[in-house]
Amino acid sequence: MASTDNGVDIEVDVTKKGSPAAGAAQDDLAGLEAGLDALDSVQVGRTPLRETLVRKVLPPVVAVALVLAVWQLLVWAEVAPDYKLPSPSDVWGEVRQSWLQGTLFDYIWTSVSRGLMGFLLALAIGTPLGLLVARVRFVRAAIGPILSGLQSLPSVAWVPPAVIWLGLNDSMMYAVILLGAVPSVANGLVSGIDQIPPLFLRAGRTLGATGLREARHIVMPAALPGYLAGLKQGWAFSWRSLMAAEIIATSPDLGIGLGQLLEQGRTNSSMSQVFLAIFLILLVGIAIDLLIFSPLERKVLRGRGLLVTR
Repeated sequence: MASTDNGVDIEVDVTKKGSPAAGAAQDDLAGLEAGLDALDSVQVGRTPLRETLVRKVLPPVVAVALVLAVWQLLVWAEVAPDYKLPSPSDVWGEVRQSWLQGTLFDYIWTSVSRGLMGFLLALAIGTPLGLLVARVRFVRAAIGPILSGLQSLPSVAWVPPAVIWLGLNDSMMYAVILLGAVPSVANGLVSGIDQIPPLFLRAGRTLGATGLREARHIVMPAALPGYLAGLKQGWAFSWRSLMAAEIIATSPDLGIGLGQLLEQGRTNSSMSQVFLAIFLILLVGIAIDLLIFSPLERKVLRGRGLLVTR
């Protein structure tokens, strides 16, 4: 806005090409476009080994060291008799003895092989079941509440009928795992499908994706986060169901897994053996999460632009 000698205000277009304001606006627009391009072309670099050790390895090591220190202090303070609260060295002696006898990995492998096999069977059954429940209204109305009820039922409740039906064998173990894990896998997939934006489904149908093609290319990829959460919960139920079955159902034909090891420690009144079994059960659960589910989760989140570095 400019003023003449006669007091008349004259509006001047300062955004004309070549004016300073126009140049500034163009610079701002170019900067915005460059920023958006930079966001689209973010490159995920490899994290240095030292940073990985400091951020991911050091914290759990410090936490474990603190737990061991507090545990040893409680032993020194004699808050409980030795037969109720063994020292860390006593538990380590159990580990060393099992290692020298060659039975340590047998305990772990017996349970891990059963747990993984049962989980894979639950995955093969729960995935199509969840897809059917989520996509067919009649099936959902009929089976949906049953799946939710089964998911809330303690896995240990299935051990007595499974023993009566199938006997003391691996089939009984797998049956208990399936009854505990299938509802979690199916409900996880149902939850993921329910969160799919309707626009995705309409766009897929417009492009000709119907039936199995829609399930493969539209529904399953879009429901992947919820499905992955269901898989993690399904593994947790598989592992807990297996431990319950191994503790209750013991037989020489079944071998000695971690659950049987825990029960043997109780029978022998050996708290060091009980603690050893508990630590091994916990160790397997953490290892499966770190080696399988955490990398899958990071890959899914990174593929959707929700995770750059972690």
